[in-house]
Amino acid sequence: MEELSHNYQKLRWIKRIITLAFGIIIWHLPIPWDITPDAWHLFTIFITAILGVLLEALSIFTASVIALVAVVLLRVLIPEKAFSGFSESFILLILAAFLVAKGVIKSGLGRRIAFLLIRRFGKSTLNLGYCLVVTDTILGPSIPSNTARSGIMYPITHALSLDTGSLPTPEGRKRTGTYLMMTYIAGQTISSALWLTGMAANPVGVGIAAQFGVDINFGNWLFVASVPCIVALIAIPYVLYKLFPPGNKYTPEAPKIARKGLLEMGPMSRQEWIMGSTFVGMILLWAFSPVLDINLAIVAFLGLSILILANVYTIEDIRQGGGDALETYIWFAILYMMSTALNEMGFMKIMGAQLATYISEYSWVTVYVLLTVLYIIIHYLFVSQTAHLLALYAVFLQVAVNAGVPAALMAFMLSFATNLFAAITPQASSSNVLFVGSGFLPSRDIYKQGAVVTVLNVIIFLLATPWILWASS
Repeated sequence: MEELSHNYQKLRWIKRIITLAFGIIIWHLPIPWDITPDAWHLFTIFITAILGVLLEALSIFTASVIALVAVVLLRVLIPEKAFSGFSESFILLILAAFLVAKGVIKSGLGRRIAFLLIRRFGKSTLNLGYCLVVTDTILGPSIPSNTARSGIMYPITHALSLDTGSLPTPEGRKRTGTYLMMTYIAGQTISSALWLTGMAANPVGVGIAAQFGVDINFGNWLFVASVPCIVALIAIPYVLYKLFPPGNKYTPEAPKIARKGLLEMGPMSRQEWIMGSTFVGMILLWAFSPVLDINLAIVAFLGLSILILANVYTIEDIRQGGGDALETYIWFAILYMMSTALNEMGFMKIMGAQLATYISEYSWVTVYVLLTVLYIIIHYLFVSQTAHLLALYAVFLQVAVNAGVPAALMAFMLSFATNLFAAITPQASSSNVLFVGSGFLPSRDIYKQGAVVTVLNVIIFLLATPWILWASS
């Protein structure tokens, strides 16, 4: 065992040296196009950190912290900009939602909800996967933030994983946890694409599309999205189940165990009632936040405050179990900052424009397919779906229109694609972060399974092109 550990550490250091060498080479390459030196060097640090995670040379937390140190010490960004990600409202929302989710688990409410779901759907892990996807799809139109929905669904998914025999360990997570966590992340790429209000960036795309004469509203968005989204919602849990099967596929005894567990738990406790009432209140405030003009992060912190005051989740609980929440908050804030800085430096726009111009001479069908695929692949460099859309949506739509692609077809596809790529990396969407921090989903698994899900999504939506073209005309 000691020899295996020594060999593993040796291999890991070799991977770290390879990662460092890659970064040094990219840093000193001739800078292409009109990219500024600072933008190129920031890109080098960013892509090197991602490579380190992919090779498992570094954890995503370690890679992010080293990247933060590098951008400051190498004078790529000033300290104020380098630390700016920590003050972003939606990133603070993730931190607060993470802690509230722990309150759901501690109070026993998460366990009760899990037992109720297992009692009804628990004969197979596949059924539970579909249950999670359908629940998020139902929540989609009323909660216009996939991050907020993930805050609602994470404690339920976590409790389901634990109560079907899974643990956040290298072997334990393979039973059901990895499958359920990944199925939810993958399903949310489609539940967000189905509804105009399913993700915060969707209305932004609608506004840009209007500048090209494309009229998109809630009704025609749902109509156009319905066919490919229904197909994808059916396909995703099944494909993940077949390609990355959970160790515990069938749980015929689970409904009986769930019924017994509910009997042992008895009536809902005072803590569960407080937790449940707080949770429902948070959902309602999140749902009506655009009307009430309430910040989503403040809603999460309000819920956390109530739980602490009611002694459902204590300061001591935060001290003992808040480490993973803090770790997730730090790495996501750093990667988001770097992605945003690259966008502000013009790197993303220049790259998108250069890639787009290379294909402008092909037929409109070819341009349409290539632009869609390129738009999705480029998201490996982004941490924010909204930032990606703001940087590239208009550029790609303009190139498409110039090449003869029907404007409505391209506008809808780019809007859908802004959701379809949300599972491509651990940091591809802020809604992923709670699940990544659960211990059930190693980063490498998300890169692998996320790539499969993204390819599946792209195939389904491209095959649905005749429908999208007809329905959007």
